[in-house]
Amino acid sequence: MIVERLWTGNAYRNFNYLVACPETGEALAIDPLDHGQCLAVARKNGWRITQLLNTHEHHDHTGGNAAVVAATGAKVVAHHRAGAKIAGVDRGVRAGDVIRVGTSVELECMDTPGHTMCHICLRAHARGSVAPALFSGDTLFNAGAGNCHNGGDPAELYTTFASQLATLPGDTRLYAGHDYIENNLKFTLAREPGNAAAQELLPQVSGHDPAASRVMTLADEKRYNTFFRLGSEEVIAGLRERFADLPERPDAKTVFLKLRELRNSW
Repeated sequence: MIVERLWTGNAYRNFNYLVACPETGEALAIDPLDHGQCLAVARKNGWRITQLLNTHEHHDHTGGNAAVVAATGAKVVAHHRAGAKIAGVDRGVRAGDVIRVGTSVELECMDTPGHTMCHICLRAHARGSVAPALFSGDTLFNAGAGNCHNGGDPAELYTTFASQLATLPGDTRLYAGHDYIENNLKFTLAREPGNAAAQELLPQVSGHDPAASRVMTLADEKRYNTFFRLGSEEVIAGLRERFADLPERPDAKTVFLKLRELRNSW
């Protein structure tokens, strides 16, 4: 499996992805907003974009669909309930469905509600020398979690984190839909000032070039992503200063929801 991460450089700080089969040259475009760059990179590498997947319905992920389809004839894949929100969906997928790219790439669909209620993440299982990977759209970011402002639900997002993302192997490589890592780490340190991993990483990404940034793993995330650190005594103590009604021993869901509430105005 070949993964090409494309930095758009736009105001939304989007990443787009091409996933290609090295044996056939077939490729899947994931959220190809910057359709010009996606088409140019595919052409340069001799790849044929045969499928296009939208992780969810927001325009900064679907805005390049028409141009890619017009240029390649690619079939559009999205959540099975997203047909009314994304034009021209050819295949609606559910949890456990597999997207095959060429002869060597298989990506498992995960139904991951929260940011929106029709959100798909793609999981590549480890195969031979290929490390596992997660294309997380706007569900999970480096050091952060997606917002729920436009059709989402924070309680559903918590369930997605707790029951699906947190259970993935630690060496899973994370390919997120946006680069927000610097601000997310600052939020981590506001909530957990003693987080040594976040302290170490922040200077490395401050003012960095996202196009050249290192691909992190889920094991990394669990060290510095506040939304995975729900049992931290420092995080809970800080929340109690902001929310006087916080229980003495809050459950993980309560901590997650309070963190998401604070992050909304960060």
